[in-house]
Amino acid sequence: MDEALSSVLDIYHERMRAERDGPRVEPPGGRDGGQDQRMRSIGPDTGQLLNILARSLAHPTILELGTSFGYSAMWLGDAARASGGRLITMEVHDYKSRHAQEMAARAGLSEHIEFRVGDAVQLINDVAGKVDFVFVDLWKDLYVPCLEAFYPKLAPGAIVVADNMIRPGTEDVRRYGRAIREKPGITSVLLPVGTGIEVSRFEG
Repeated sequence: MDEALSSVLDIYHERMRAERDGPRVEPPGGRDGGQDQRMRSIGPDTGQLLNILARSLAHPTILELGTSFGYSAMWLGDAARASGGRLITMEVHDYKSRHAQEMAARAGLSEHIEFRVGDAVQLINDVAGKVDFVFVDLWKDLYVPCLEAFYPKLAPGAIVVADNMIRPGTEDVRRYGRAIREKPGITSVLLPVGTGIEVSRFEG
């Protein structure tokens, strides 16, 4: 890992520590209102695992569903750079995507990441060609609709990782776990990394 990316990750880690140690404040209006400043990010263990998995692919098209403030995009963007691929990361809130773009520039990853803002399912439908890696980490009621959108686009050997599968567990994530295991050509395992990740591979 180069110095620029390491410095950016340090900034994220400090913000994550401050959020963890401070009072939990939710913005008014829920997920569709306010200016939610909470990171809600994966931890470094999950980030490193994403990086390792994505780096194992040659010239991958990587799809991230839920940019948030860009922490996981740094790990995936670094993997895209190392493997000669590209990351397409999607976020419903423009202010979060803008922050992520600024951090990507500081990390020297801008040329390897494409930022898209809007409805996740529609944005997935707009992706041309096949996808080699998918990271699912957005509002849990969108997990299954997003699966239905990206499954037809999976390339043979594609890897899919979904976060928050154990803690905080909800019926929506359990529904996703069942749904992806029912898809033809999918093998899947639930791992106790971070808040739990479902790692799936599409045989094609």
